[in-house]
Amino acid sequence: MLTWRWFAARFGGAVLTLLGVTVVVFVVLRTIPGDAVTASLGTESGTLTPAQRESLNHYYGIDKSWFEQLWTWISGIAHGDLGLSTTSGKAVTELLGTALPVTVEIAALAALMGTAAGIVLGVLAGARAGRTSDTATQGAALVGLAIPEFVVGTAVVTILAEVFSYFPSTGTFIPMTNSVSENLSQVFYPSLVLAIPFAANVMRTTRSEYVEMAEADYVRTARGKGLHPGRIRRAHILRNATIPIVTLTGIQFGYLLGGTVIVEQIFALPGMGRLLLTSITNRDYPVVQGTVLVIAVLFVLVNLIVDLLYRAIDPRTRAA
Repeated sequence: MLTWRWFAARFGGAVLTLLGVTVVVFVVLRTIPGDAVTASLGTESGTLTPAQRESLNHYYGIDKSWFEQLWTWISGIAHGDLGLSTTSGKAVTELLGTALPVTVEIAALAALMGTAAGIVLGVLAGARAGRTSDTATQGAALVGLAIPEFVVGTAVVTILAEVFSYFPSTGTFIPMTNSVSENLSQVFYPSLVLAIPFAANVMRTTRSEYVEMAEADYVRTARGKGLHPGRIRRAHILRNATIPIVTLTGIQFGYLLGGTVIVEQIFALPGMGRLLLTSITNRDYPVVQGTVLVIAVLFVLVNLIVDLLYRAIDPRTRAA
C-alpha cells in the first residue's frame, strides 16, 4: 500500500536531485571558455568597446554575479518561467514545447521496439542456453552494443538513399495527429537506430535472468508437477525475471530522452537533443538550462514510474 511517507521521500529526493542538476549545469556552463557575446559575434567581439561589451553583457544577463544569476533562474522556475532565448528571443518554454514531443516520440518508439525485441530474443536465447542459437544471439547483441549510434545512423541513411532511393522526411516535424504515415516516416528510422543498443541490453538481461530463474527450486517443482512448459515460462520464470528487466528499461528510457542528440542531427529532426547542441554552441544559457532541467524532470518521473511498477509486480517491496 502506498503511503504518504513513501511519496514524501520520493518527492524530497526528486527536488534535491533537480536542484543539484540545476546548480551543476549552471556552474559548468559558466566555466566553459567564452560567453554569449563571443558566441553571437564571433571574432567581431574583439572590436567592441568596453561600453558596448558592458551593454551586451547586461542584455544577456551575464553582468550579474553567479549567485544573482542562479537565484534569478531558480526564482523563474518557481513561477514557471524558464527565461528567454538569448539567440532567438523566444520563450524557452515555447522552444521546449516544440522540441519535447519530437524527442519523447522517438524515445518512446525506440523503447517499445527495443523492449519487445530484447525480451523475445532473450527468452529464445535463455530457453536454448549453450546452443548455437544462444551464442549467435549473444554475439549479435554485443555487436549492437559495440557499434556507435552515429555509425548505425549514417549507415541507415546511406543504405536507404543508395539502395532504395528513399530519403527519410526531415526538417519540419509532422505530428501524428496531422499525418500518421508522414510522422512515422520521420521518427521510425531514428527510433530504429536507438532501439538496436536498447534491445541488445534488454536481451542480455532477459537471457541471464531467464537462465537463472529456470534453475530455481520452485521451477523444478513446477516441472515435477507436470505443469505445461508455457505456463511455467510465463507464471514462474518470466514473472520473477521482470524486476531487473523493468529496472533496465526504465533507466535506458531515461537515458534515451537525453541521448537523442546524434540521431536528431543525422536525421535533421527538431528535437531537444538538437536544440541542446545548438544552444551549447551559441552559449544560450537559458535554453541549455531549461532543456537539461526538463530532461532531468522526465528522468525523475521515469524512475518514479519504475518504483510504482516494482510495488505492483513484487509485493515484498510494498513494505519498503
